[in-house]
Amino acid sequence: MKMIKNILIAGVGGQGILFISNILGNAAIVQNLSVRASETHGMAQRGGSVVSHIRIGSARAPLIPHGEVDYLVALEPVEALRYLSYISKKCRALVSTFRIVPSAAQSGIGIYPPLEDILENLMRYAEVFPVDAYSLAKRAGNPLTGNTVMLGALSTMEDFPLRQDVLKEILLSQVSPETADINLRAFELGRIAVKK
Repeated sequence: MKMIKNILIAGVGGQGILFISNILGNAAIVQNLSVRASETHGMAQRGGSVVSHIRIGSARAPLIPHGEVDYLVALEPVEALRYLSYISKKCRALVSTFRIVPSAAQSGIGIYPPLEDILENLMRYAEVFPVDAYSLAKRAGNPLTGNTVMLGALSTMEDFPLRQDVLKEILLSQVSPETADINLRAFELGRIAVKK
């Protein structure tokens, strides 16, 4: 049986989902692993849903079939629920606890469920790792590095195929020298957050 690791990254426009995807894809290439990827942008510039499928190993198609996600990285909690049908029985779900409430819910047209309800629902289907990515990103020096916090958290998962040193190397190649230290701190804070 050939090894395939399926990673689904979900969030809303502006959270850096594609940034994480590019780092994962490039890290796989550096490690001589086959990689397939696909992205759906939706209304990304307006806070709409963004999802990225990354398949490392012998996968032929770029889209992850329903029920086969090994690692779910949700930069926004409700986005984790949107992709429940994709997760496998052995899925590890890393969920940022920072909520981005849509304007419809803010104006009373729709509802946004409490964080506790979201996490409780997810726990029925996956091993869940809540990460306070926003607070950790602020602690690292820039609240916009929540995606890097989540990347660091992902790197600690059992059987994760990409090496930490390679991920850091690719990360540093993708950010400006002025933000390199902040991004490395964010990455490490993410690692520490899920190792507790």
